[in-house]
Amino acid sequence: MTSPSSLLASRSLYPKKQFGQNFLKDPSTGRMIVDRSKLSAEDIVLEIGSGLGALTIPAARQAKRVYAVEKDHEVAKLLQTELACNDINNVILINKDILTVDINEISGKENRKLIVLGNLPYNISSQILIALLNAKQSIDRAALMFQREVARRLAAGPGSKDYGRLSVMLQYSADVKKLATVGAHLFLPKPKVASEVIEIRFKKIIENPVADEALLSAVVKAAFSTRRKTLKNALANISTKNDAASIKNILAQAEIDPARRAESLSVDEFVELTNAFFIYKI
Repeated sequence: MTSPSSLLASRSLYPKKQFGQNFLKDPSTGRMIVDRSKLSAEDIVLEIGSGLGALTIPAARQAKRVYAVEKDHEVAKLLQTELACNDINNVILINKDILTVDINEISGKENRKLIVLGNLPYNISSQILIALLNAKQSIDRAALMFQREVARRLAAGPGSKDYGRLSVMLQYSADVKKLATVGAHLFLPKPKVASEVIEIRFKKIIENPVADEALLSAVVKAAFSTRRKTLKNALANISTKNDAASIKNILAQAEIDPARRAESLSVDEFVELTNAFFIYKI
């Protein structure tokens, strides 16, 4: 792998802040992330934010095919050249914003669930995660790099200040674990904080399924919209059909104390609360 600084300098380019570009400059770290993702020779990889190939190249050497998504046209051209120099011909380069890519279409074309890799652009990492959740039926698992504070929020449990809306929605659908910490000094340019790689393994069977996933999202969003409020107050605005009395009845149906706050509820309790709303037909 050619160093990012050399590749960029060859075209008089610089990392673009508007794209959230922080290029991984240590090849061994890229190989470590790919190794820990445990790719097989039959896997189809979707890489988000392929950049200059730090993950693309080692992933292509292990997987059957890699769909590498890179929004920056100039960087995509550099990556195409780098792939050719490394005799790699199983990468399909997609020069688009990942938020406009149809993940389900790629999975359907390959007739296989995808393995997602990515050093995510920090400025849209939450939006990307939501897109992956919406396409979870097409994804087996993901190994993604986030800013450390974001990674900790995703893995946080009830009672933690880091526990929030994304924690609940992700943990409802997937098992989450830390794979690695990546120091800030390993990036160009150097970010202000370290990064963490987490594995997101989507559940094949959800043991305690919710009646309506869109409603779960709405309930969780409302509950965390004002973290300092009790649930009876935070949930008051979820629907014009619900007054204080109906919210109290719904919480009673779910056997949840109305004086509790959102961060104290487990994922299963959010499921029970959502099912109570569903029965009440908000």
